[in-house]
Amino acid sequence: MKTKGQRCSFCGRNSSETLMILSGLEGHICDQCTDQAHKITEKELGFSNQSIPLKNNTPGKTAKKLPKPTEIKAFLDQYVIGQDQAKKILSVAVYNHYKRLDSRKLGTENDVEIEKSNILLIGETGTGKTLLAKTLARILDVPFCIADATVLTEAGYVGDDVESILSRLLQVANYKPELAERGIIYLDEMDKISRKGDNASITRDVSGEGVQQGLLKILEGTIANVAPEGGRKHPDQKYIKLDTTNILFICGGAFDGIEKIISRRVQKNVLGFKRDANREINDKKLLSLVSPPDLRSYGIIPELIGRLPIITALDSLDRPTLKSILSDPKNAILKQYQYLFSLDGVDIEFEDAAIDFIVEIAFEHKLGARGLRGICETILQDFMYTIPGSKRKSKVLITKTIAEEKWNRLEIQRFAS
Repeated sequence: MKTKGQRCSFCGRNSSETLMILSGLEGHICDQCTDQAHKITEKELGFSNQSIPLKNNTPGKTAKKLPKPTEIKAFLDQYVIGQDQAKKILSVAVYNHYKRLDSRKLGTENDVEIEKSNILLIGETGTGKTLLAKTLARILDVPFCIADATVLTEAGYVGDDVESILSRLLQVANYKPELAERGIIYLDEMDKISRKGDNASITRDVSGEGVQQGLLKILEGTIANVAPEGGRKHPDQKYIKLDTTNILFICGGAFDGIEKIISRRVQKNVLGFKRDANREINDKKLLSLVSPPDLRSYGIIPELIGRLPIITALDSLDRPTLKSILSDPKNAILKQYQYLFSLDGVDIEFEDAAIDFIVEIAFEHKLGARGLRGICETILQDFMYTIPGSKRKSKVLITKTIAEEKWNRLEIQRFAS
């Protein structure tokens, strides 16, 4: 409402020049200044009126209830087969991380400051490292992005700077820094940025140690200037400040060959004819014994290892696990193909012998879970080509004979080429 004779304390307009004047204890503000203040607030905070992030005004509570570690693992079990130890470690680490963020909102008087615990996943290709990180982001409902360490180079060289990782997370968060600062970044292929030599070189290690040095501050926590569209392609754009203190980094890598380093440390064979057989450890279990000194011998600098306090190894996949991956999870590969064929009105089934054949191929070639889809794609390629254009809709049964025929034909074509 407005009273005759009132003036806006901000612009000085009279009540006759405005539609409305709001009165405060010691001042007044008109409708035009209110609208202008709203626009300035939107611009400075980085969100629009239609996409204001949900906030809970109650101290210590978030918009979404933080699930307990047992609930996180139960959710992971629906999508990831096996890897129980890795799932437990991830569930506890993620729960403690977001509990740490929530405790800061409480404002309690406590001198204890909980530090961030980034995670390093070590495992062969196709064991589920990326899938674990994706599934975690889904249950927590936070911004999540996947970055590849192989494209990173030292600042000033051809390739992406380490800040480009943060720009991807910012894009996923719709350019809202307050959301991106609670996100998760999965940095894959960490083993590819290992130091190229055992000794420190006077020359630059452009895509090795130099990248590790650049990651130190980001992993620990710093206020970085992030280019929304990529710094080198658009040098004139305005940078956005992003605090990485509360961003959880999950790093992953195959670390091919680290088993030999672990073996030299653990298995100390006796010279001569006598040999302690009890000292010999199965190669599949060697990876579970990985320690920071092994990573240092592999080429990861000590400063970076210190910023990845939680190290867990993923088990290699055996035949029963690969078979479960094909059919048991919510988004199992066979279920996906069954749904895909059902859209064309066709029911498709796989005999157990055909499933065993697919598993055997993936196991022999060490393709992991990721290779199962490629094998299925090869076997079903002809059916997916002919069925959509066929007027006759029927039921398809994939037997071991059909699977072997389709796969062997591909092998012959590869050998001939």
